[in-house]
Amino acid sequence: MPSRSRRPSSPVPFGDDILPVVVDRQAALAVEKIEILREIRSGEVASLDNELGENSPNFVPVTTMIGLGVRKALTSQEVAAIHAGMDRYAVLVFHNQDIDDEQQLAFTRSLGEIELALHTGLRAANEYRLPTTFADVSNLDQHNRPMARDDRRRLFSIGNRLWHSDSSFKAVPAKYSLLHARSVPSKGGNTEFADMRAAWDALDDETKAQCEGLVCEHSQIYSRQQIGFFDLTDEERERFKPVRQVLVRTHPVTGRKSLYLASHAGAIVGWPIPEARAFLRDLIEHATQRQFVHSHKWAVGDLVMWDNRQTMHRGRPFPAEEPRDVRRTTLAGDGPTVAQAAAA
Repeated sequence: MPSRSRRPSSPVPFGDDILPVVVDRQAALAVEKIEILREIRSGEVASLDNELGENSPNFVPVTTMIGLGVRKALTSQEVAAIHAGMDRYAVLVFHNQDIDDEQQLAFTRSLGEIELALHTGLRAANEYRLPTTFADVSNLDQHNRPMARDDRRRLFSIGNRLWHSDSSFKAVPAKYSLLHARSVPSKGGNTEFADMRAAWDALDDETKAQCEGLVCEHSQIYSRQQIGFFDLTDEERERFKPVRQVLVRTHPVTGRKSLYLASHAGAIVGWPIPEARAFLRDLIEHATQRQFVHSHKWAVGDLVMWDNRQTMHRGRPFPAEEPRDVRRTTLAGDGPTVAQAAAA
């Protein structure tokens, strides 16, 4: 049976100087001033507003925000505080969030426009378990049963075990992803996050210069080929045709550069394919060294929010016969990273 245990938060490093914000209900209630708390490497707890400056808005525990989200929108100050936290930390973890789909949607919509999950997987229209405002990244079919081990929908989704950034295969890639755990397996199923800003900073100057200005082609066809999945119809191949993305992104607020990588990246414009794929593989191996990676062990009620512009992530294996019900809402990106006309 899936484990439904909950657990307290614990300090986790993320890159050299970047730590995910972790929200713990009891820790938040224990402080007189209501604010989101972050964990630091020493294991002490510090308030994020001290990091952002005296004039920065305080964080409000997301338990409170979600509770109010169904009845009223977040205040502009609360929205600004959450975006500031994402700009700084790139990954936010909220424990013990007993919320439903509508509350998750309301919270997500308070932060910006939602990206619809349309035609990104192999589920037919009559096989959807969730509305298209959610990306169903569970292993469950439309009857809430685990898919058979050889189900092609499940085999396609195994590609999520490779490092990727959500929707990099779309002309307008995703901004934030918000994943909520409704049920978790008895073991495995962690999600790992790689800090692509720290990975960029650690590159030598020659490699940085080589990366600047490069444009990659992203497609789920490329990522699924890596796991030996070639079972795509002509319609699916057309739907998954490559889009172009820059290799180096600059954050619009902080100005920090990061590598924009994914297993979906299978070509570099103007490069021979073998050379491009070898170069991209070297970059991914560099960017996913342990000092750049945080592994999140899921508990029921966890809500994890990450910035796809600054991180990669991957899911880890778990028992195929056990349900893993995790539901993702996605914040749409602001626009394409590069013109698409030449890629048609």
